[in-house]
Amino acid sequence: MLSFLLPKGATGSISSMPALAAVLISPTWQGVLAIAVVKALVESLRRAEFLKAVFNVAQYALSYGLAALVFLSMGGGSLIGLRDSNILTATRLYGVAAFVAFIAAVMLNTLSVSTVIALSTGTRVRSVWHATTIAKIGIDIIASPLVFMFAWAYIRFGPIAFAALWVPIIGLRQLYKTNIELEQTNVELLDLMVKSIEARDPYTSGHSRRVQEYSMMIGRALGLPEKEVQMVGRSALLHDVGKIHEKYGPILRKADNLTQAEWNVMREHPADGADLIATMTRLRELVAPVRGHHENWDGTGYPDGLAGELIPLASRIIRFADTIDAMTTERPYRRMLTSEEVRAELVRCRGTQFDPQIVDKLLSSGVWKTMFAHPGSASPRAAQLAVLPRYGERATRTVSRA
Repeated sequence: MLSFLLPKGATGSISSMPALAAVLISPTWQGVLAIAVVKALVESLRRAEFLKAVFNVAQYALSYGLAALVFLSMGGGSLIGLRDSNILTATRLYGVAAFVAFIAAVMLNTLSVSTVIALSTGTRVRSVWHATTIAKIGIDIIASPLVFMFAWAYIRFGPIAFAALWVPIIGLRQLYKTNIELEQTNVELLDLMVKSIEARDPYTSGHSRRVQEYSMMIGRALGLPEKEVQMVGRSALLHDVGKIHEKYGPILRKADNLTQAEWNVMREHPADGADLIATMTRLRELVAPVRGHHENWDGTGYPDGLAGELIPLASRIIRFADTIDAMTTERPYRRMLTSEEVRAELVRCRGTQFDPQIVDKLLSSGVWKTMFAHPGSASPRAAQLAVLPRYGERATRTVSRA
């Protein structure tokens, strides 16, 4: 009943701790049935939707049923038989089996929930699992040894002592819940900031979200760790945050072609965005990727004229994703490009605008077709802002400015 919201619409709680303690005390079908009955009562009291309630009860029964099977198969047994043993003896006999059973239950529980959320929202299971599981990994790590201690304390000292041990855990749960809610609020504020920027120019609506999605696809195609993929995604979402400055407002709202002076002002937005992000302590790792997202592999980009691997990898990825979004939106002078046309353009700019290794890796991977399954948005103004070879840039290069 004391659950709290996690990212992607999932919920978290500390209920796995008493449930797993019950498995250690009674690793039987009756014990698993008792856990399922308690879960069903909770779902009923919370007035959950019928299908969601059935799924939640079923995955609880399966998760803790698996935990019981794993515990017994590894030589574990009911802790009731260790009533007269101390905690060290109990841990030596059943500790490893209990830990593996704990991992099995958590993995099945989180994977089943992540799969259902991914199927219902059309997202990747891995990204949902990362968002929901990493958010509460701390409480799971703490729970691992505590579950065994609670089960042993119940057997050795009785339910009153067992209940007393839960007082600090409930306090910890409240602290953790507050931290999760604060983190989620920060994420939502970032989304609000991006939407407010894009609202100034209706033709760029959704641009930052698409660039974020493309960047994360590219990051995974390059084999980056999921933590780094998430960092690249956050940087991509905020890559145009510098345009929130008022000096860009008239330019973004302008219907005609930009003058050279206006184009020079637009070239300042990566540095402005980096300076803005630098004021937020928890986003410091995004400063360099945002500042460098318009640098070119051959050193002709801006604001610092970096070249090659001096450009942060996240910046090179965002540069690539930013340009793909520009080419797959309609332009005032021609239709959006097809997959093959975009491929040809990327190959043409390989080694000048783009990191050649990223081009080669992406075009040879299965991710390429997945990216073009993404529905494009008709955005003539976005294209004008994205591809501007007629304002002092080389005509042989696709110049992303969106």
